Amino acid sequence: MIPLDYETLRLIWWVLLGILLIGFALTDGYDLGIGALLPFAAKTDEERRILINIVGPVWEGNQVWLILGGGAVFAAWPALYAVSFSGFYLAMIVILLALILRPVGFKFRGKIQHPTWRAVWDWALFVGGAVPALIFGVAVGNVLLGVPFDLDETLRPHYAGSFFDLLTPFALLAGLVSLAMLVVHGAVVITTRTSGPVAERARLIGRQAALATIALFGLAGVWMALVDGYVVTSVQEHAAASNPLGKAVSLASGAWLANYATHPWMLLAPVLGFLGAILAWAGLGSRCWKLALSGSSLSITGIIATAGLSLFPFLLPSSLNPAASLTVWDASSSHLTLWTMLLATVVFLPIVLAYTAWVYRVMSGPVNAASIGRNPNAY
Repeated sequence: MIPLDYETLRLIWWVLLGILLIGFALTDGYDLGIGALLPFAAKTDEERRILINIVGPVWEGNQVWLILGGGAVFAAWPALYAVSFSGFYLAMIVILLALILRPVGFKFRGKIQHPTWRAVWDWALFVGGAVPALIFGVAVGNVLLGVPFDLDETLRPHYAGSFFDLLTPFALLAGLVSLAMLVVHGAVVITTRTSGPVAERARLIGRQAALATIALFGLAGVWMALVDGYVVTSVQEHAAASNPLGKAVSLASGAWLANYATHPWMLLAPVLGFLGAILAWAGLGSRCWKLALSGSSLSITGIIATAGLSLFPFLLPSSLNPAASLTVWDASSSHLTLWTMLLATVVFLPIVLAYTAWVYRVMSGPVNAASIGRNPNAY
């Protein structure tokens, strides 16, 4: 007998999905931010090596969070996995190709000591950081607008859009929010791990990115209040078998803000998004690195949580056929599958957390020209 009811397990897995996404943004997100900063914060080959060696020892472990997130979607929300991976196929290919540039850039950059060779791979590392950071946000923006898909009578998804249809003004705004917040996070990590001119440039860029995050996040919030959101207009059984076609959905202006009126405690998420960016800006300005790191982490947590709480209970709204939209209550795996996966998560998630903490502790300490010179394995 399963001790947790179906409704509770669905809600738990919705929360776990959010935790995994936040975990990815907090860990691999600063890798992406540092990559995006590489051509601007570092002006010499030595300075670029310093930034690369901040990221190099940990980026592979950080990407575990992305794999865990994809695995969680596959196991807990198979309908979401099927629709998103088919609808966003080209966007995901672009992300994967950009991410592939990172390990290739790390390995190949130092093979030839020629300025042109290294400059090419430096820009490849920039693309590997900036492009995924931007497109992840674009994807979230499209989810808030609704994705053009439908389900037939056998629940097979049919996507009607194209890659360039994803590049709408609001989606691009969401992408800029994502890029700005990760640039702040990357800049903060740079300032905590190194010193000198490269850290000073990162500090100045990070402060500007923090102000951009505040402005862009606020603009996105105003825009969300003006665009049509989705509302379930029929009674939806939270413990029934998954069937996305068993409900009625309509569009309503400002619907994405309705959850905050019903549950005012949810306002904590956007407050954290703004407050964290303000603290990061202040911490970078006062050179209080702990304050800056706490602020950037809070900002990322609040911004991602804002998107999730605004959408709830929707996982993926359909602009083509709103009734086919996927929600927390009708797009999950079976009761038994969710329970089995939860048991596995209880065992393995603490191991991942412990391993991540151990790696960060081992790899802690300043990264500078002297430390790179002493390390034969440096990039």
